[in-house]
Amino acid sequence: MLEKQRLLNTYVNNVTLDETLDEIDELIHKRKKSYIVAINVDVVMKMESDDYLRRITNEADMVLVDGKPLIWISKLYKRQIKEKVSGSDLVPQMCKRAADENYTIFIIGGKDGVAEQAKKKLEQKFPGIRIVGTYAPPLGFENDESELDKINQMITDAHPDLLIGCLGCPKQEKWIAKYRSQMFNIKLFMALGATIDFEAGNIKRAPILFQKMAMEWFYRFLREPKRLFRRYFIDDVCFFYYFAKQLLGRYKDPFA
Repeated sequence: MLEKQRLLNTYVNNVTLDETLDEIDELIHKRKKSYIVAINVDVVMKMESDDYLRRITNEADMVLVDGKPLIWISKLYKRQIKEKVSGSDLVPQMCKRAADENYTIFIIGGKDGVAEQAKKKLEQKFPGIRIVGTYAPPLGFENDESELDKINQMITDAHPDLLIGCLGCPKQEKWIAKYRSQMFNIKLFMALGATIDFEAGNIKRAPILFQKMAMEWFYRFLREPKRLFRRYFIDDVCFFYYFAKQLLGRYKDPFA
């Protein structure tokens, strides 16, 4: 496992996109069940009040930093993260490598039809890619034992090497942590949020200028203000308080 370093209330891997892809190869070839998560400001805030989410995030084989504000904060702590590695950057490159290396993939998440649309677009982009299944679970599936059993069996029967889970945080992380042992043959689980919507073309990614200014979140808010207002302007605003506490040395290591 790659060494991790402290960042706010968790530990992350200081890696580039290329290093992440190389580590994915390593994890698959080890043939052990591994999982990767990506954190941004919203995930950091959820971990403040969710000890279980914080623990399973810390236990992940890789924790990627998906957010420019977190990159800037790491620089202030003089332990700068090399690069932002977002799911929307990682998945296309990973799919290219999967096509080259003959890895099989299962995609779960999104609204009805979105995962299948993402599959079709990825197959057009990367001839030879083997996406062996997709599924859009119904709302509330995480509380339905029969639905959970059905999902686990469906994925097990498909025999994927890689599973891309895009169910939203903390649902995707908790589902992977709880059920990965029941889904045989899968070597790597990845919790990657809204990535599936980007790949399907269901959501447009922010223009490069917004990305460089760390304003992707604002671009998404402008497109979905009703859904995202609470997350960005109520839930996540406390982030600055916790950031200031750690900067002043008053924020204890949550894993000490």
